[in-house]
Amino acid sequence: MNIVREDIRNVAIIAHVDHGKTTLVDQLLRQSGTFRANQEVQERVMDSGDIERERGITILSKNTAVHYNGVKINIIDTPGHADFGGEVERVLKMVNGVILLVDAFEGPMPQTRFVLQKALDLDLKVIVCINKIDRPNARPKEVVDEVLELLMDLGASDEQLDAPFLYATARGGYALNELEDEPKDMTPLFEAILKYIPCPEGDPEAGIQMLVSTIDYNEYVGRIGIGKIDNGKLALNQEVLLMNHHDPDKRERVKISKMYVFDGLKRIEVKEASVGEIVAISGIPDIHIGDTLCDLVDPKPIPFQKISDPTISMNFLVNDSPLAGQEGTYVTSRHLRDRLFRELNTDVSLRVEETSPDCFKVSGRGELHLSVLIESMRREGYEFAVSKAEVIYKTDERGKKLEPQELAYIDVPDEYSGAVIQNLSERKGELQGMSVGENGVTRLEFVIPSRGLIGFRGRFMTMTKGTGILNTIFDEYVPYKGDITFRKNGSLIAFEAGESVTYGLFAAQQRGTLFIGPGERVYAGMVIGESGKPEDIEVNVCKTKHLTNTRSSSADEALTLTPPRVLSLEDAMEFIDSDELLEVTPKSLRIRKRQLDSRLRKREMISRKS
Repeated sequence: MNIVREDIRNVAIIAHVDHGKTTLVDQLLRQSGTFRANQEVQERVMDSGDIERERGITILSKNTAVHYNGVKINIIDTPGHADFGGEVERVLKMVNGVILLVDAFEGPMPQTRFVLQKALDLDLKVIVCINKIDRPNARPKEVVDEVLELLMDLGASDEQLDAPFLYATARGGYALNELEDEPKDMTPLFEAILKYIPCPEGDPEAGIQMLVSTIDYNEYVGRIGIGKIDNGKLALNQEVLLMNHHDPDKRERVKISKMYVFDGLKRIEVKEASVGEIVAISGIPDIHIGDTLCDLVDPKPIPFQKISDPTISMNFLVNDSPLAGQEGTYVTSRHLRDRLFRELNTDVSLRVEETSPDCFKVSGRGELHLSVLIESMRREGYEFAVSKAEVIYKTDERGKKLEPQELAYIDVPDEYSGAVIQNLSERKGELQGMSVGENGVTRLEFVIPSRGLIGFRGRFMTMTKGTGILNTIFDEYVPYKGDITFRKNGSLIAFEAGESVTYGLFAAQQRGTLFIGPGERVYAGMVIGESGKPEDIEVNVCKTKHLTNTRSSSADEALTLTPPRVLSLEDAMEFIDSDELLEVTPKSLRIRKRQLDSRLRKREMISRKS
């Protein structure tokens, strides 16, 4: 017999990137009494990873729980970035409703559409919260109309269109039912959750059914499966059947050795859990996302939506440059292999294939997805090399080549829109729509092949002097649109190994833009700058001035160097060409030619042309 758990609500917070999800969760935790009054808590407490905190983005979904008026509210903070969309798709299976957060100035953005579509497809109840109403230029009334239009566009039911609208400032710590209300605290949002989000239902007497929606990983206990109990009860030392709806052959008898529930930021060990509760289970080594814990007598696996396929891949290789092994702790192929396969424990959108003992093909949902992995490994002491990012092609039944296409939404000041349109058109982008806002900002909508966006972000920021906003989301696979010329300029390549000196750099800077300054170690075949011409140019940056016993009048004049262009990880990933590698170490980022020997490089080029 089905029961309704009045004492539990399961809700996810969904939004576009940087619309304030994590800050809102902070406030709900603070105002529900999760922290002591004198406890020091850092901002965006749910973004536990260093990279998450620095970039201000959520990468992995996080579970937490707060108590309000005797009701336990399980909250899931989800990523807003398209590259981590795989996370959002899964966690929505655990909840009965969502809080859709929309910025009061920006309004609904591409990712808002993506996450809302997923929630509506699962028939989840929606509470709309217009956030950041204290922003200058905030336009909450217009944004409410835009959200209603979006709901209609996405085919929302009458019940979903009747969603409650609240106004909030997460940073200020208050929510309002009406804009005219007096700001106090988050009570209106807590009340809306209790009133509008349905209680979980299920039959506690039925056989156990629990779908694993998220996997966590811990060095001590291994894989941890997180999910909601749909039916039945789960107890410590209980034997269950591990099954998968998409893999009928999977039938594994396992035992529950440890079980936890969420409370605030802690996990609390429990002996038993029932219908509607979100629990974490450890002690099952072969547990994966999409698996169902089933009853031994009457097993019924729960259907699960397959994770979207990756669209971009890179090769991760063992570093074999002349400076290899000098800055990293983990440098061998075994280290690299173990680390990449360990990443698969928690990241379901990632694919890793071993193409040779020293090379691994890593595929992900976008450049950001892969750059976050590279940055994480770098900080952990790994040293390796990566190739240029390439899109993953498919063929249709007629053998025609297909490539992934993205929707790009761009907001730029009016004066830069012409340059952006021209640049994206050169990259096979097609303008679908253009609207000019009142505040001097033009919104452009493009469809563009995914490969056209590789290396575009850095150029876009330069073009718009850092004022443009670019958001992209995967659209579909379309017929191949022809070749794209990515880099108009060649590389400046070091001619010999040694240490760069001012005299050599001064001569080299006449040929292009340098990436290094004096006193840096270089080797033959290393890329030390961008050439001013389409072809690669070899330069000797270790060259010192010949000493003579004659003294000219200008001999003592100081040589002035232009400051080098220091490349970030994203810049370097965008810059490298198909015949180059990016050498990644905990201390340095170096670009190099795959083939370091200049004679062999020239031979390869001649054979390619012929």
